[in-house]
Amino acid sequence: MALPSSKLQEQLVKIRQEAEERDARKKADDSGLPYLDITTTPVKVDVLRLLDEETARNAKVAVFEMKKPVIGLVVLDPKSKETNEVISNFKKQGFEVRLFITSMRGLEHIWSFYRFATPEKSSITSRVNIEKKRVSELAEKLISIKKVSEEVNSFDFDGSSVTEFLEIILSGALANRTSDIHFEPEEKNLKVRFRIDGVLQDVSGTLPSKHYKAITSRIKLLSNLKLNVSDRPQDGRFTIGLATKDIELRVAIAPSEFGEIIVMRVLDPDAINITLPELGFRKDDLEIIETELKRPNGMILNTGPTGSGKTTTLYAFLKSKHNPEIKIITIEDPIEYHLQGIEQTQIDEEAGYTFADGLRSIMRQDPDVILVGEVRDKETAEIAIQAALTGHLVFSTIHANEAAGAIPRLLDLDVKSSSIGPSLNLIIAQRLIRRLCKECKESVTVTEDQANKINNFLKTLPKRVDQSPYKKITLFKPKGCDHCGGSGFKGRVAIFELLLNDPHFEKIKNNEAQNELGSEKNLEQLIEKKSSESEIMNYAIKEQGMVTMQQDGFLKVITGMTTFEEVEEVTGLI
Repeated sequence: MALPSSKLQEQLVKIRQEAEERDARKKADDSGLPYLDITTTPVKVDVLRLLDEETARNAKVAVFEMKKPVIGLVVLDPKSKETNEVISNFKKQGFEVRLFITSMRGLEHIWSFYRFATPEKSSITSRVNIEKKRVSELAEKLISIKKVSEEVNSFDFDGSSVTEFLEIILSGALANRTSDIHFEPEEKNLKVRFRIDGVLQDVSGTLPSKHYKAITSRIKLLSNLKLNVSDRPQDGRFTIGLATKDIELRVAIAPSEFGEIIVMRVLDPDAINITLPELGFRKDDLEIIETELKRPNGMILNTGPTGSGKTTTLYAFLKSKHNPEIKIITIEDPIEYHLQGIEQTQIDEEAGYTFADGLRSIMRQDPDVILVGEVRDKETAEIAIQAALTGHLVFSTIHANEAAGAIPRLLDLDVKSSSIGPSLNLIIAQRLIRRLCKECKESVTVTEDQANKINNFLKTLPKRVDQSPYKKITLFKPKGCDHCGGSGFKGRVAIFELLLNDPHFEKIKNNEAQNELGSEKNLEQLIEKKSSESEIMNYAIKEQGMVTMQQDGFLKVITGMTTFEEVEEVTGLI
């Protein structure tokens, strides 16, 4: 009986592939080099970038690994002129090259990963190097927003360069812990604002807008953007080179009525040098986090709006997991901070490289831990859940206001409820609130009415919360000093709520009596029933003893960390 045409085609393809690999093995034997089937070998995607794709294809080679100073290079023909030019160039750069013979099929396979490597357009394209002496001089001058504003508004554009002006802006931003720099052109003036601890502050006053075109051009040149394009958005980045570290700035430019709006995100590597305890978790929540991070598989989701510290939290998780025995890969949009020893890739939707595509590629890299920047659609959610179910620990974010809202969000994406429960380990919701300045905060008298309300609140907390730190109640208010720029606040702290997918958690941690939901209930059953956000939240509070974000904020108020007004700003009235 004749084979169906599809089966026959499959057999022919298989025969051709086997013949190709036999030829490659023979070539390896003849040349005395090892043969490598690169289609079954994990490829470090970012290592591909050591050699640009055009050169790699022309020379019929590819870099697949690097352990300095040795790089692994797969080649089709070790005797070809182009291949030897590539080898010679690597040796001139100080590399020791290990050659492996592979087939053309293997090379096509590894070349296909070029579209998953961090795009060239997103790499650092230029630098502003500020000398140590100059940094010290500016740091002494620009100790507050008021000082920055005075320096900016008195700047002489006729007698000085635009580069010097940007130096003042950048140094002032760094000296005042700025997360974003905004250039906003108006009809006659240019407004420059710094976002500090989540709040925008004006530093420009009456800066004439006639100089803005030169400022825009300089920023575009630094960011490798098109100078002659002003009618559509552009994105780029550049680096500030300081004596002790490099700080990257991510630049977003968009057209507006009176010129182009520029927003520069300041990516200071010190911002992510934070340990799990420093994130702001209470002791009981930290125990849960540490337990869940020890699990070999499953998914941890983080929710919260833009600017709520999700990236910092997930990066802290990655750093706590990092060790030479496991492989960690991320797929992000974009890569904000570069993490040592962790392979990071970036999506490029214009090139067709989405979170879903990247996740499929990552799964072929044999990772132990995966970070997916965001679950945006059904396809990404399903692949991430499948990864969590098949032996991988997956971290990601999803848009929801509360921890309980992440589950209905997944269901809205049309993910099967029967897959969500078994894959999900933990959901974290978080917000950032301003921290009172330690140098100038003033204590306030606690009234009898306030004391009663606080004591009644403490009685509502679950038994797992250690209340010893809250025995002494002290409330503070902001004052303002040179250390905090007169705001009364310096830095921010996160408030959290945790929703755990563990049916035994309430028995182990709370040791409380059965409640109205019944002990047979657990989160997986609620997910299977497609329960509402309010039902899941009710379960979390009553059955698990969840401490909500507002309650966590309340506890941070009575320990003198922040104010009730700050907590209400992000969680609503208490």
